Amino acid sequence: MAGPSQQLPPGWQTEWDVDNQRYFFVESSTGRTQWEHPGGTSPLQDAGSASPPPAHHGKRRVYAAEQTKAYTGTSEEAPVPWNGGLATTGTVGEQIFTPGLAAEGGFAQQQQAGAPAHYGQTATKPDYINSSSYGQVPYDQASGSAGLADKFGRLNVSSTGGYQLQATNLLASPPDPRELAIPPPAIRLPPGAGLASWPHSNAHYSYARSTVNAIPSSESLAKKAKIPLALIITPHRSLDDGDEPIPLQSDAVIARCRRCLGYINPYVQFIDGGNRQLALFDWDSTKNQPADRWVRPELNHAVIEYVAPNEYMVRPPQPPVYVFLIDVSHSAVQSGVVATAARTILENLDRIPNQDDRTKVSIVAFDTSLYFFSMPAGTEETSMLVVSDVDDVYLPQPNDLRVTLSEARASIESLLDRLHDLFKDNHTTGSCLGAALQAGYKLINPIGGKIIALTSNLPSIGAGVLKHREDSKILGTSKESSLLQAADPFYKTFAIECSKALISVDLFLCGASYQDVASLAYLPHYTSGQTYYYPAFSAARAEDAAKLAHELGAIIAMPIMLETIMRVRMTRGLRANAFHGNFFVRSTDLLSMPTVPTDTSYAVEFGVEENLTAPFVVLQTAVLHTTCFGERRIRVITLALPTTSNLSDVYASADQAAIVTFLANKAVERSVLYSLDDARDTVLNKLIDILQAYKSSMTSAGASSQLALCENMSMLPLLVLALLKNVALRKGEQIPSDLRAYAHSLLTSLPTQSLIPYIHAVLYSLHTMPAEAGTIGEHGVIMPPPLPPTSEGMESHGLYLIEDGQAIFLYVRRDAVPQLLLDVFGISSYDALRGGKTTLPLLDNPFSQRVNAIVQKTREMRRGVYFPHLYVVKDDSNEVALRVWALSHLILDRTSALPGYQQFLGQLKDKINGSSY
Repeated sequence: MAGPSQQLPPGWQTEWDVDNQRYFFVESSTGRTQWEHPGGTSPLQDAGSASPPPAHHGKRRVYAAEQTKAYTGTSEEAPVPWNGGLATTGTVGEQIFTPGLAAEGGFAQQQQAGAPAHYGQTATKPDYINSSSYGQVPYDQASGSAGLADKFGRLNVSSTGGYQLQATNLLASPPDPRELAIPPPAIRLPPGAGLASWPHSNAHYSYARSTVNAIPSSESLAKKAKIPLALIITPHRSLDDGDEPIPLQSDAVIARCRRCLGYINPYVQFIDGGNRQLALFDWDSTKNQPADRWVRPELNHAVIEYVAPNEYMVRPPQPPVYVFLIDVSHSAVQSGVVATAARTILENLDRIPNQDDRTKVSIVAFDTSLYFFSMPAGTEETSMLVVSDVDDVYLPQPNDLRVTLSEARASIESLLDRLHDLFKDNHTTGSCLGAALQAGYKLINPIGGKIIALTSNLPSIGAGVLKHREDSKILGTSKESSLLQAADPFYKTFAIECSKALISVDLFLCGASYQDVASLAYLPHYTSGQTYYYPAFSAARAEDAAKLAHELGAIIAMPIMLETIMRVRMTRGLRANAFHGNFFVRSTDLLSMPTVPTDTSYAVEFGVEENLTAPFVVLQTAVLHTTCFGERRIRVITLALPTTSNLSDVYASADQAAIVTFLANKAVERSVLYSLDDARDTVLNKLIDILQAYKSSMTSAGASSQLALCENMSMLPLLVLALLKNVALRKGEQIPSDLRAYAHSLLTSLPTQSLIPYIHAVLYSLHTMPAEAGTIGEHGVIMPPPLPPTSEGMESHGLYLIEDGQAIFLYVRRDAVPQLLLDVFGISSYDALRGGKTTLPLLDNPFSQRVNAIVQKTREMRRGVYFPHLYVVKDDSNEVALRVWALSHLILDRTSALPGYQQFLGQLKDKINGSSY
C-alpha cells in the first residue's frame, strides 16, 4: 500500500502496518524500523491511522562498538540521603535527566457496566413522568451539555502553548456539579521537551496529580499565589475495563541517575546519542541482536514497572500471608460477625492471591482467651489450642498454626465451616484484642504479611485495654479533639513494630456500641492498612451481612503490593516538606508501607526552595514492592510539570480537586494535633488567602462588588464548604467521636475520585430523569444528570437519590404519586412505605429496572472496596436522625451551625473586602 508522501533518505522506504493500521519507516539494507523519519522529521499520521505512534524528536539511534554497562544498582532498601530529588543536570552514564513533555489524556476512564443484560437497550417512560404534576427536567439538557463542552474546550491544551485565565464572578455563577467531572487543567510543557509526545508519556492524574499544573519558578511567586503545593499519589490504582496495563520491563537494564538515583523516563536527554555508555539500551539480550531504543517502554511511558534485580532485595520475596483474627465473644456470635466472617473467608479462598501456591493462612479466635487452630495438611482434622494467659502471649504449637493454603485447604475449609458452631454457646463478654494482635504478630513476624482483625468489643483485658471515654458534655467543645487522639500508646507503638516487620493491619469494627475508633485506627494508619466501620452491625439484617461480606471479600481478593517502600524525588529546587496518609516514615523521605492496597492515596506537601531556571520540573515516585506472585518489582510514576514566572499561569493551572484533597489531609492532621476549630480555621483561612491573593493580583480596582476566581477553581469555595460540613469537621454536639474518627480515616485514604463525592454528595432526580437514564449505553449504565445538592426546587411529589460513595439515600417526598411508589417499591400507599436500611426490589416494570440499574451503577463506579448501604428516607418519617443525615448532604442549604452556599460566599466577600483581614 502506498504510504504518505514524504521525502525519505536513500535506503529508506515506507510500509503499512496491517495489524495496527499505521505507516512505519524501514531501512532496506538492515530491516531496521522506526516510527519517525530518521533525520528528525515528525512522523506522518495518515487519516486512516487508528493510533498515532509516539513522536520522538530527531534522536538518531546509534549502536556502540562495545557494550559497556552504565547502570547503577543502588537498592531502594538502603536509605539514600535526600539531595534535592531529580537533579536538573544529573547523569546516568551519558544521560541527562531533565523535565519534559506532558500530555492531556492518559488511561481511558471507562464507565463500568453494572446492570443485568435484561434491562434492555431502551426504556419506556411511565405515563406519570410525562404528567405535568411531575414538573420539568430541572435544567435544559442541551444548553447544559453545550456549556460543559465549552468549559472542556477552554481547558484543553492549545497548539500555541500557555494558559488562558478565565475569570468568573462566583456571586453570579451558580455551581454546576457536572464541572466536578471535568479533568484538571491540561499540563502544557515546551514543545519537544520529552522523547515522546503521546498520552502515556506523562502520568495520568489518577496516578499522580499536583495542586497546580504550572510550578511557580520562585518561592516568592509561590507565596504570592497562596495555593498550597502538594502532590496526590495513588500508586496502586485499580485498572478499569479498557485501561492499558502498566508496561513491565523485564530485562536487567535499569538506568538511573548517579547523582539523585532517579529512574530513566520519557524526559531524559542523551549526550552523543547515548553512544558511549548506553549500549545495553540498544541491544536485545534475548534475541542477541540490536534493538530499537525508542520503542523501550521506559522512554514512552511515565508509569512503568521493572523486574527488580537481586541487588534490590535483602531477602527472597515474601509470599502473601494472611492472619485472620476473629472476635468470638458473646456479642460477636449473637450479632452474626463470626458466622458472616467465616462464611465470607470460606467463599473467597479461591480469590486469595495464590498464583504460585505459596500463600499462607492462619486463623486465630479470641474473646478473653486466645484460640489457635492447628490445621495439618492433607486432612480435614483440626484441633483447637487455648491460651488463657493473655498478659504474656506465646504460640502453643507453631508448626501447624500458619499453613500453606494449597496444602491445608481441606482443614481450613473444615474449620471455617464449623467455626460458628464451635462458639455458638459462648457467653464470654470480654475482649483481648491487643493480645490477639500480638499473637498474629508472632505468627508472621519472620515473614511479614497482613493481619485482618474483626472485633465487636472494646479491648477489656491484656495489652491495649480501652475504656468508654466518650462524654456527650464535651462533644462540640474545644476538648472534643481529645476523643480523636489515642487513649493508649500501645496501638501506635505496636503499629510501628508491625511496620518494621512488614506487617499491615486491617480492622473491621462491628460493635453495637462505642469502639474507640480513634485509638484503634492508629494500627491501620501506621501499617498502611485501612479501617472499616460497621456501627450497630447485625447479620439478621441482610443488608448488614451483605456489606460486610462484600468488603471483607474484596480485601481478601485484593492484589496488594507487599513489603513496600516508597520514595518521592523532585527536581532540584523543590523539596518535600510533609507526607500525609497511612504509612510510617522510616527516614527523612522513605515511606514504609508493609502492603499497599489498591485505590489508596497519599499526599506529599512540597515547596520551592530555590529559583527554578529549567522550563519544567519532574516529580517521580518510586515504589519498590513484591507482587502477590512473588516477584520483586519497582513501579515508577513520573509527572512532568512546566515552571512559570507568570502568576496567572499558576492560577489557570490549579487543580481544585487536588487542592481539596490536600486540605482534607491537612485538616485531619490539625484536628488530632490541635483542635477541630483549628482544623476548620486552617481550611477556611487557606481559601480566604487564595481569594484575597487572586483579587489583589488578578482583578481590577473597584471590583469589590464581585467575588472573582478563575474558572478552573470556580468550585473550590463550594468544595471547601462541603469539607467544612463533612462529618469529619463540622460543628455539632450530636456527632459521635467514632463516626468522626472514621470519617478522618476516609479523608486521608480515599483517592480524589472518591473523596470529592464523599464531601460533595451527588443528587439525582429520578422521577424526572431522561428516558435513557438507567439503560445500557455504549459505556455501560447511563446515569441521570446530577443536580446541585440543595433542597431548593425539590418537588413535593418527587423521588430523589443522594449518594456520597458511603451511603445511598432514596428520598421520597410526601406527595409521591401512587403509581411511582408501585413501580419502584411495589406498594401504592406512601403511608405503607417503610423507611430505613433496605434492599430495593427488582420489579417487572421498566422504571424499577432503571432505578435498580442506577443504584447498582452507583455502587460500582467509585474506586475502592466500599459497598454503600441503601436507605429509604421519607419526608415525615419518625426516624428523624436518618432524615437529618440524608439532608446534611445537601451542602448548598443552610443548617443551624453552618451557612448555605450563597451566605458562605457573602461571608467570604465581606472578609476579603474587610479591613480586619
